[in-house]
Amino acid sequence: MKLAGLLIIRDGADRRWRAVRREMRRVGPWGLLDVVAFRALARVVHGRRDREWEEAQLDRLRERYPADLSQVPTLTVSSPNSAEARAFVEAVQPDLAIARCKVLLDRAIYEIPRTGTFVLHPGICPEYRNAHGCFWALANRDISRVGMTLLRIDAGIDTGPVYLHGTCDYDERRDSHIVIQQRAVVENLDAIGHTLTALARGEDVEPINTEGRRSAVWGQPRLTHYLRWKLAARRATSPSSNSRTPVPETPYEVQH
Repeated sequence: MKLAGLLIIRDGADRRWRAVRREMRRVGPWGLLDVVAFRALARVVHGRRDREWEEAQLDRLRERYPADLSQVPTLTVSSPNSAEARAFVEAVQPDLAIARCKVLLDRAIYEIPRTGTFVLHPGICPEYRNAHGCFWALANRDISRVGMTLLRIDAGIDTGPVYLHGTCDYDERRDSHIVIQQRAVVENLDAIGHTLTALARGEDVEPINTEGRRSAVWGQPRLTHYLRWKLAARRATSPSSNSRTPVPETPYEVQH
């Protein structure tokens, strides 16, 4: 497959404030304070370590997948749903697209690629849709559902057909949920690539049957849930093996 183009999204202050107001409506003032407190603590405790991990992974991936991106058409926009973004995607005529953004795409955008637009969702769907699925699975002690989902975008929030679930090994006592959710993608790149290539070739790739499974929409991580998660992780006898060890389900906290 050939990389046809890169649409780079630079978030502006307006979008960040809209996200804050949306979270306020979702969880209320005390819930928002819980979210802000988590972000402050995460920046202090995990910020530097997360950046070092990401840089090391990028160096390793550049060695494994050497590529010259200087000739790849690129456009930077503030919104992937803008007329400028739409014209760019239509011009490069992609067979498929991968959306690595936190913005819900308009149908006019995600239906342009011939095979569709796909996301590498940080969570197991349909149980952990929307935001930070790995965090909420860990906080719920739903250890068997810590991972990522490859799905095709439709009009809902992570409700499209699912083509792959991927898990990974991790140390939940030491790793942040950001590292864990990125590790779930990095450790499943071969399977992701094979699946996307087969779809682009028109092969008969059967979606995973998710009928009858619970479906929940989740919001931003909170400090109270983070502290409960880390306390439970410290009590676990073998945290490094928890990534693939099923445990009984706990009730889901659905956040609208």
